[in-house]
Amino acid sequence: MRRTTWLALFGVAALFAPAQAAQKAERTNVIVIVADDLGYAGVGCYGCKDIPTPHIDSLAKNGVRCTNGYVSCPVCSPTRAGLMTGRYQQRFGHEFNPGPAAKAPDNFGLPLTEKTLADWLKQGGLATGMVGKWHLGYTEKYHPLSRGFDEFFGFLGGAHSFIDSQADKENPILRGRKPVEEKEYLTDAFTREAVAFIDRHKREPFFLYLTYNAVHAPMQAAEKYLKRFEKIEDKDRRTHAAMLAAMDDGIGAVLDKLRKEQLEANTLIFFISDNGGPTRVNTSSNDPLRSFKGQVYEGGIRVPFIVQWKGHLPAGKVYEPPVIALDILPTAVSAVGVKMPAEAKLDGVDLLPHLVGKQEMKPPHSHLFWRFGERSAVRKGNWKLVKTDAEPVQLFDLAADVGETKNLAEQKPELVKELAAALKEGDAQLAKPLWGRPR
Repeated sequence: MRRTTWLALFGVAALFAPAQAAQKAERTNVIVIVADDLGYAGVGCYGCKDIPTPHIDSLAKNGVRCTNGYVSCPVCSPTRAGLMTGRYQQRFGHEFNPGPAAKAPDNFGLPLTEKTLADWLKQGGLATGMVGKWHLGYTEKYHPLSRGFDEFFGFLGGAHSFIDSQADKENPILRGRKPVEEKEYLTDAFTREAVAFIDRHKREPFFLYLTYNAVHAPMQAAEKYLKRFEKIEDKDRRTHAAMLAAMDDGIGAVLDKLRKEQLEANTLIFFISDNGGPTRVNTSSNDPLRSFKGQVYEGGIRVPFIVQWKGHLPAGKVYEPPVIALDILPTAVSAVGVKMPAEAKLDGVDLLPHLVGKQEMKPPHSHLFWRFGERSAVRKGNWKLVKTDAEPVQLFDLAADVGETKNLAEQKPELVKELAAALKEGDAQLAKPLWGRPR
């Protein structure tokens, strides 16, 4: 199968630059907010009942809430590699997490052959800054400041203490490339730095990549947030609630800063989680979906996915066709007016013309694809084929059975054959993993 056929199979589309975006390209800002290990039902607008998330919910109220929003992997680092490149990360071997810094292979990092979202937006004249969790390489050549970002405050690994900045000597809190001692609760510190970045660049277009490590373990919360949830009896759930509240407050502070500086209408904002919730680890909820982080069932890969751009996208819209985090790069690049060369070979699609409601447009993707070692899946329309090492091939009708409880493979053999062939052809175009699954 030729590469062009593979690209067509997975819905790579030409990028469209909306007229409004083109007219104001010089003033368009982009903010991408990534939560860590937040389940599908983790926030109010996706069904959470016991933890208020008014600021995240406001993004949905003022923008578009995607009900079939996906990430390209059920774990952290590969998802971020896909988001940063707009390409299925298995194309360049970034299939698994690396393990802690002290045990990661020497070649771990987003391959230098790949151009990042920060690279593209910097090319478009935006100031680029990152605050939070990187998880795309520990060494100098993979550092955010070597991958298109002008500024960085955060950590390079996959997890970090929220209360002790010195807890992991191999994975310090960095300002730029220099370790710093951070005394504030880490979620609050990330918010502080994000707001400061906006303040420094409020008179020029900017890109802010804000990647909170909440609500990822370790389960640690500041007392001021815990006090809000004294009625939650389960200790772990109370801690989870406090961690989520800190992040929601932080997103509120970012939105307040945009409004204060009259920048909100000029700012395209994305909010997603990097994978489904690890329900047994952090009490997250993926309801009504099946399974959790690490699996290619819906609970591992379907996440909250919200896009706000006031005056450009409709407010309060619910968008049902499947979208994926790979779409963030082409959508952001289109919004700021950067022209993408054909050789970029993106798998993501510019969502702007789809989200504004052009009725004549087809769904963004004909297929979506996942491979995570021996676990793989493909979705076409409402049909999803799942292959794992532990189960026979499974076929689900997500429109009728979002919880993936009824395997229809025996009733639909021709459809199984079609999707299995697509999965096999797609798999043949992917690279071998550059490092193995950490044990």
